[in-house]
Amino acid sequence: MSRTPLALALSIAVLSAAPALAQDHAHRHDHAAGSVAAEAADAATVVDAFHAALKTGDTAAALTLLAPEVMIFEEGGAERSRDEYASHHLGSDAAFAAASEATMARRSGWADGDVAWITSEGRTTGQFNGRAVDRLTTETMVLKRHADGWRIHHIHWSSRAPRPAS
Repeated sequence: MSRTPLALALSIAVLSAAPALAQDHAHRHDHAAGSVAAEAADAATVVDAFHAALKTGDTAAALTLLAPEVMIFEEGGAERSRDEYASHHLGSDAAFAAASEATMARRSGWADGDVAWITSEGRTTGQFNGRAVDRLTTETMVLKRHADGWRIHHIHWSSRAPRPAS
């Protein structure tokens, strides 16, 4: 596998909402960094459900949480739809999630109308394909509220090896 699974995210939904978000940006951050605003709590639940589905290998459930036009960025690459992700990295991401242990160190989340973004920082450890895994991870997911609930429209994953202790 040429890319590191489960790393960070930003979305096309943010780009389309950027003018409105920029206007009241100063007023939207009245909660502490590292917390999820109440209006984004349901979106954060969808992010957790996506990861839980990957962890248990329920790729069908994971796909139902993604918008058909989801954009997934990782390690400089892009998958431009739910179908593309399903045919390329979904299976290996689920296998990686099942073989490793992810812990969250910090999460923040905000929503503005029908757009929410959830940012998470953590660490993933374990064994995958006979190799030790120890990665610090960041993730951004941008979600949009649909009639039947929140869907993930963009994921950006990033990871790096921890710095050696000095």
